[in-house]
Amino acid sequence: MDQRADRASGATVSPEAAPAKSRLQRLRQRFRLSPVNRRRWERFKSHKIGYRSFIIFTCLFVASLFAEFIANDRPLIASYKGEILFPVLVDYPEEKFGGFLAVTDYRTPDIANEINANGWMLWPPIRYSYSTINKDYPGRIGESGVCLGYPAPPPWATSLKLCPAPPDQLPRYEELGNTNWLGLDDQGRDVLARVIYGFRISVLFGLILTIVSSAVGVVAGAVQGYFGGRVDLIFQRLLEIWNSIPELFVLLIISSLFVPGFWTLLGILMIFSWTSLVGLVRAEFLRGRNLEYVRAARALGLSDWQIMFKHLLPNAMVATLTFLPFKLSGGIAALTALDFLGLGMPPGSPSLGELLLQGKKHLEAPWLGISGFIAVSIILSLAIFMGEAVRDALDPRKTFRGKS
Repeated sequence: MDQRADRASGATVSPEAAPAKSRLQRLRQRFRLSPVNRRRWERFKSHKIGYRSFIIFTCLFVASLFAEFIANDRPLIASYKGEILFPVLVDYPEEKFGGFLAVTDYRTPDIANEINANGWMLWPPIRYSYSTINKDYPGRIGESGVCLGYPAPPPWATSLKLCPAPPDQLPRYEELGNTNWLGLDDQGRDVLARVIYGFRISVLFGLILTIVSSAVGVVAGAVQGYFGGRVDLIFQRLLEIWNSIPELFVLLIISSLFVPGFWTLLGILMIFSWTSLVGLVRAEFLRGRNLEYVRAARALGLSDWQIMFKHLLPNAMVATLTFLPFKLSGGIAALTALDFLGLGMPPGSPSLGELLLQGKKHLEAPWLGISGFIAVSIILSLAIFMGEAVRDALDPRKTFRGKS
């Protein structure tokens, strides 16, 4: 069609452009959805709550990936004596601005005045990182008239009365850029910044755990279901032994021996979570290994691995994909629970579970628990709504029936 249109229009296609055009056509055909997958996508979009949850979740996650450009105690761009600097990306020594320290604190009045006198600074919307302590906070006056320190309520608190402060401290705290919109935690760190960074860590943890554990579980279930017989029997006994190991006790033992971290927790949970999909994939392969198209593939000389991953696996993945959003929410909830129990991320790390723990310890500061609860509720609710939409989209009765 394209060649006939080119001839009709009188245009000539150069020999160099023809291979590129054919490669582009092949690329389009490769990523073109089949009629069944297109119908499934339409079913997913027709689930309004799930589709909107997917869009909101994606936007929030992409925004959290650039958390350093949203909440940071360093300027995004600075101009100093005619030189353009990028403090958010590069660690400039304080000697560059007339100081003597190895690390520059751009919130220090001397450094800020020096840069502003010889240039300018462009700050992110929130001038605090997850570990930045607001030293300009003068404290608040409690009900008994005593000057209290951290945790500090947000500025929209109705009964917020600040303690007397040095003349240069209070104006810096009351500046618009220094506003702590969700208050400060028990160590003087901005709650909103910790929520943003904690959201990123929670979602990344859940995504990595879901993808890797699902891949291992799918491969194990495929091998077990396709070969069957003795292989299936041995695998089943090993799974029964493995599932009988108490996961919480293993976490307690490892946390007592090593300092728990992101990759340590991810590895421990991955060791135990890959078994959740084995039974489902095994059942699909046991059902499909004796179908006619599998027998035809064997007669054509295809290897077992080609039959497993090119013919049987796409059919088995339809039921498997339904559980992935729920596994994502389970991974996020697991990390939050471990942080709440003190078995999760190292101290000082931005964590929604640690924020909930602070809310439990400081009942007089309800903004801590409310902020963590709302953040966790939003993440889990969006994941559940997406899971329901995926389940409806992959339902064969609704997919082949068309739009209801």
